[in-house]
Amino acid sequence: MSDTKFIDGFLAGQVAFITGGGSGINLGIAKNMAAAGAKVAICGRTFSKLEAAAEEIREFGGEVFPVSADVRDQEAMEKALAETETALGKVNIVVAGAAGNFMCEIKDMTYNGFKTVVDIDLMGSFNTAKAAYAQLKETKGSILFISAGQSLDAHSHQAHVCAAKAGVDKLMKTLAVEWGPDGIRANSIIPGPIDGTEGMKRLTTPETLPMLINAVPARRLGAVDDIGRAAVFLASEFASYITGVVLPVDGGLTLGGSGMFNFAAQQFGSGQKARK
Repeated sequence: MSDTKFIDGFLAGQVAFITGGGSGINLGIAKNMAAAGAKVAICGRTFSKLEAAAEEIREFGGEVFPVSADVRDQEAMEKALAETETALGKVNIVVAGAAGNFMCEIKDMTYNGFKTVVDIDLMGSFNTAKAAYAQLKETKGSILFISAGQSLDAHSHQAHVCAAKAGVDKLMKTLAVEWGPDGIRANSIIPGPIDGTEGMKRLTTPETLPMLINAVPARRLGAVDDIGRAAVFLASEFASYITGVVLPVDGGLTLGGSGMFNFAAQQFGSGQKARK
């Protein structure tokens, strides 16, 4: 964790539930929320991975509850939220961050490959929100969805993610409308290219990475803390009148559309074929 002065105490007394919280961006969000004073539950499919992530949070004094569940299973999500309430209290903050991705053109994509990403990203977000509704209504809480630039523009080799994340953002906006009268806010964050994450490993190569950085107006990769701090802000009282917003935290990458990504995807595909 880097310096946390900006977020110290922002979420004191809050309980946050974060799917996909065992690694990457979502673990970074969990760490930032814990540093801001929240008790955090991290949810994922593999308990050993969650427990290792929980130890990282405990190292700086955060209170954390690892709970295993598959976001594609509605009953499992309801159980995970119930267990979190027992362990930490009713949730004030929910982060629907679990996601899947891989590079593949539509003509080569299997039906199951497409369905798997939609099930994890979109159905998983719905299941998480649905399971958390009763607690969020009581706490007048907030739900954040981790979206992607693919929700805004067509991206080559990413039809599954484009469809899923566009659905996530429409779901978020609908929840903002329907659940606003219950005191619940809903927003999305679009992370840019974040250094050291699984997504960067899967979606870039040593040849395409410099092109990606050059396409970012800020001319750098993001850090996990960039997303974590944005999540803390949107979940806090400082954002109490913000709902239904899709916030890119990407150094300006989405301002240029998907042209660079599409070019890099073709290079990626060519490289994959050459290595076969």
